[in-house]
Amino acid sequence: MKYLGPGFLVAVGFIDPGNWASNFVAGADYGYALLWVVTLSTVMLILLQHNAAHLGIATGLCLSEATTFFIPKPVARAVLGSAFFATISTSLAEILGTAIALNMLFQIPIRIGAILAVGVSLFMIFANSYPKIEKWLVGFVALIGFSFVYELTLARIDWGAAGYFWITPSIPKGSIVIIMSVLGAVVMPHNLFLHSEIIQSRHWNLENEKIIKRQLNYEFLDTILSMIIGWAINSAMILMAAATFFKRGIQVTELQQTYTTLRPLLGSSAPLVFAVALLFSGFASAVTAGIAAGSISAGFYGEPYDIRNRHSGLGTSASLLLALASIFLIGNPLQGLVYSQVILSMQLPITIFLQIYLTSSKRVMKNYANRPTFKFTLLIVGIIVTILNLKLLVTLFH
Repeated sequence: MKYLGPGFLVAVGFIDPGNWASNFVAGADYGYALLWVVTLSTVMLILLQHNAAHLGIATGLCLSEATTFFIPKPVARAVLGSAFFATISTSLAEILGTAIALNMLFQIPIRIGAILAVGVSLFMIFANSYPKIEKWLVGFVALIGFSFVYELTLARIDWGAAGYFWITPSIPKGSIVIIMSVLGAVVMPHNLFLHSEIIQSRHWNLENEKIIKRQLNYEFLDTILSMIIGWAINSAMILMAAATFFKRGIQVTELQQTYTTLRPLLGSSAPLVFAVALLFSGFASAVTAGIAAGSISAGFYGEPYDIRNRHSGLGTSASLLLALASIFLIGNPLQGLVYSQVILSMQLPITIFLQIYLTSSKRVMKNYANRPTFKFTLLIVGIIVTILNLKLLVTLFH
């Protein structure tokens, strides 16, 4: 049990407000037919996140530190600069999701809610040590999970159809954009940086190969367990939307609409539980996005993440505050979420192939470098994610 935790922090990014929007639209428009996308994306995510954690355990370096030490300086700075810019985009989506939840629950204006979201997130990051944050966020994931278990008891789910579409790919007419959106919202660049950093919260002797192998085994179990929980929560979103909105022919265009529509369909408790779960999801994912930004900023200077360190603290603060400033420049929150995903789509392939290069290098990983078969598998995943994100990018601009 003491090895559990890092994977759950990564799972927080797997169930962030961007995923909520994509999943509810998928279920409302296509019923159970796109559940297989969650299954496929989870398998790809397990491979990539395990590989990122593998780097942290085998080298004692996070992805940003390894980039600084093993990639030519001009290239490293450009890559890490783009990754940091992507964390601002990620933070924007998380803060917007939190603000939308506050608006649902207390009718707080979006911009005021965004200020509160940033304030609470910064307090959690700066006032707590990492182990405390880990416990809080694992608790948040548990609350989100229990919320959807409760929601599922209120809806009439066709479990036969759900079981079939979880493992049977289908592409309904006009669904390709939603398929790419769901896939693109699952694999996020900041999570790869984050996992390679936070896995090092478990201290070990890097000179002892027996200890390293033990860490790798437990990390893989932690990653699989947390990703399966993320898969279940994302699936529950699609199940809920399919059983309530698709069944009645109701289209979902924004999260606020979901909140108001659930009340007459499932009773007064359903929208309240939905909004509270979204609130916890937004806060938790904003915290992990801030930590990832701090890790990238510290790695830029060849340092490990430490919130008491100037470079880590500045990176974390800058990411959340610049995201907040961007929200004040956005007239339409939905457009803000869309453009944030565009930025992530452009940066994601860079991070994936950077990671594959580093973890396949014997100079970096020594005896723990990727074996040819695993490297080939990772390259296939990287190519699939890249193609899908490029298609999403082209679609959004057209």
